[in-house]
Amino acid sequence: MATEQLVVAPLLVALVTAILTLVVHQYTRVQQVVSGLGGIAYLGAVAMLVQRVRSGAGSHGVEGVLTYQLSDWGAPFGIALVADDLSAFMLALTAVVSLVALAFSMRYIDEAGQRVSYHPLYHFMLVGVTGSFLTGDIFNLFVWFEVMLMSSYVLVVFYSGPRHTKAALQYVVLNLVGSALMLLAIGGLYSTTGTLNMADMARRLADPASFGITLAPVLGLSAVLFVVFALKAGIVPFQWWVPAAYRAAPAPVSAMLAGVVKKVGIYAIIRLYFTVFANAAPMDLSLPGLAGESTLAFFGPVLFIMGAASIVLGGVAAVNRDDIDNLLAYSSIGQVGFIVIGLAFAAGGVVAGWQAPDPYGSVAVLGLAAALVYSLNHALAKAALFLASGAVYESVGTIEFDELGGLAGRMPLLSTGFFVAALSLVGVPPLLGFFGKFLVFDAAVNAGSNLGIGVALLGAILTIAYVTRAWNRGFWGERTEAVEQATPQYGLFATVLVLAVVALAVGVAFDPVVDAAIDAAEAALGTDSYIEAVGLEDSLTGGDGGGH
Repeated sequence: MATEQLVVAPLLVALVTAILTLVVHQYTRVQQVVSGLGGIAYLGAVAMLVQRVRSGAGSHGVEGVLTYQLSDWGAPFGIALVADDLSAFMLALTAVVSLVALAFSMRYIDEAGQRVSYHPLYHFMLVGVTGSFLTGDIFNLFVWFEVMLMSSYVLVVFYSGPRHTKAALQYVVLNLVGSALMLLAIGGLYSTTGTLNMADMARRLADPASFGITLAPVLGLSAVLFVVFALKAGIVPFQWWVPAAYRAAPAPVSAMLAGVVKKVGIYAIIRLYFTVFANAAPMDLSLPGLAGESTLAFFGPVLFIMGAASIVLGGVAAVNRDDIDNLLAYSSIGQVGFIVIGLAFAAGGVVAGWQAPDPYGSVAVLGLAAALVYSLNHALAKAALFLASGAVYESVGTIEFDELGGLAGRMPLLSTGFFVAALSLVGVPPLLGFFGKFLVFDAAVNAGSNLGIGVALLGAILTIAYVTRAWNRGFWGERTEAVEQATPQYGLFATVLVLAVVALAVGVAFDPVVDAAIDAAEAALGTDSYIEAVGLEDSLTGGDGGGH
């Protein structure tokens, strides 16, 4: 396979697997085999793509950025898929979590559920996630979002009970409103900039006078898009759908929603605001309490406020929850806050007396790298914890803390996996979570943000509080009658351990991970390289002037 064709390989593998599982849905075992092999093939395709990107292969002479033009229609006229270090980082995260969650599903979802719809929906969700990470076109970002969300709508309501239907309805309505806003914003951006291709849009925004672009409407439209991405990522104040949806969905789906789907919103913020809108020509932007000379710097304070609110609200709410899923759902709101304030330090700007010294220099790279490492840790640890919750439910029949106790002695294998994942969430060395939190604190120090350090410290204390409470009430102490009579599900326990071991392994061998995160951060900020790799100059040789 040619190097540039590798860009489309993960997408094709996920799509073909989804279709094949639909074709053979009447044969449960065959469908499971096809689904499992598809998950392994997806991991292999992503591994080859990541290896090729990391080796420095590139398009149009740009190392580390691969571009695939669908049907050989050159950008910005055709649809471009782009794989750089940022895309590769997010795809690697997706491939590992999705394969383990899929293996968990084989034993967790009942046979009738698997035969009817589970596997096709799961792989179509993976198609949407993959397309979102690879697309170089803002309209197709919307399309891949919808593919991902339509699958997840059905998976959230998979059990069809009243509670699940209510949660799914809330999830669907909020995301449909978000999708409508996204489509309106994209239409507005096309009308304003004359293109939907991200590289072309970045190029035009850098020289608005030459293309007849007025930047003020772009700022407003980018704010609308920001609301949509914040909704997808479950950032305060757009987090309302998160607890109900995570509790209603099957455990492996909750693991995917928290570990992977949420990261699509984070990725969209990084790609559009750091690669595209950051390239806009300087302008004086100000609102009460907010200011900046560029679109990116303007959003820095907004990111900080929303990230800090997520850390505090999610952490405080998680401490008082009565069952494992509820605790983990609110924890996800708090943990995504750590990712968002990393982005805030990278974006710079002014808030509460803090001003980042160099919004496009080392602080930006450090803040983005912190956000990416924290994203990876959250994906692994939170997915492991949701799978552990599912394994507890399958074994004991409940996840209510009042009915649990003594799981550590009754199910040591599961408890070990939960314990390691929980410690990674807290940030205990040498687990990956330690490095994620360390980088967030380091970014706060380098940004000169005492308020940021205080918020991150409060979030770390809250994380210790709710993780300790979950361990003490569920896994420590005397065994309850329900735990004593439980039937351990060792196959499910093994998948939890796999993710816990991965979190430990990437923490012990952290150097390649931080190198990949720094390269991904530099790729997100490397707008010129992104534009050059997409090949706009070649498309414009004939004086066409761009367009879509």
